[in-house]
Amino acid sequence: MTSDLTIIKAGTGVLTKTADGTIDRGALVHLVAAISKLINEGHRCLFVSSGAVGSGVSAMGLTEYPNDIATRQACAAVGQARLMSTYSSLFSNFDILVSQILLTTEDIQSETRATNLLNTFNRLLKEPHILPIINENDSVAIRELSFGDNDMLSVQVAKLVGAKRVILLTSVDGLLDPANKQLIPEVSDIDAAFGHVQDDKGKFSMGGMSSKLEAVKCATEAGIEVHIANGRNPERLSDILEGKGISTHFIAKK
Repeated sequence: MTSDLTIIKAGTGVLTKTADGTIDRGALVHLVAAISKLINEGHRCLFVSSGAVGSGVSAMGLTEYPNDIATRQACAAVGQARLMSTYSSLFSNFDILVSQILLTTEDIQSETRATNLLNTFNRLLKEPHILPIINENDSVAIRELSFGDNDMLSVQVAKLVGAKRVILLTSVDGLLDPANKQLIPEVSDIDAAFGHVQDDKGKFSMGGMSSKLEAVKCATEAGIEVHIANGRNPERLSDILEGKGISTHFIAKK
């Protein structure tokens, strides 16, 4: 087992169909196979998965992301169960068990809760074939207890557990230069990177590229490197961990 710890985060746009927000089972199969490959090669991973609210939206017959808190929380309660059932089934094909951890900001900000949470993560990570799957506890979280989106949740978890890197999987290859639409492979000045952003979040998602960069800034300033990569091509994960995959690599500050 390597000493590196990687947080992999998959956004709603990766996990669900654009048209109606239903779970894209083909995309999940592809992603699960790629993450399983990493685990079976000895990499330590935590997986932050969006998609619960989007999945619940479609299950409850809604056509877009709800604005009122009660409906959003109801969607999360329905969708999270559907999502974890799917993950459990798919990962079992690779002899990997999944564990579910649902968080609010209080779990990170409270010293006692954070210590207990870290102990849980450390114990789970001792088991080579258990993958912790993390999401915000959207069925109970209110605005004051919210991380904002799962990009920031991923970074806060990375800081807690001392991860080396965070990989944010999205629907594009990384940060693109708006002038020529070419991938920017490496970024050392995160503040300058905000000038490249054109936000285009989907109707079933919470954040866009600008919110990702806010999370990236938080991570790199804490000494954690970040990659933004295409979750529709998860087979690139192995190469990214080896430093040669297709992504935008945000260099951690020393």
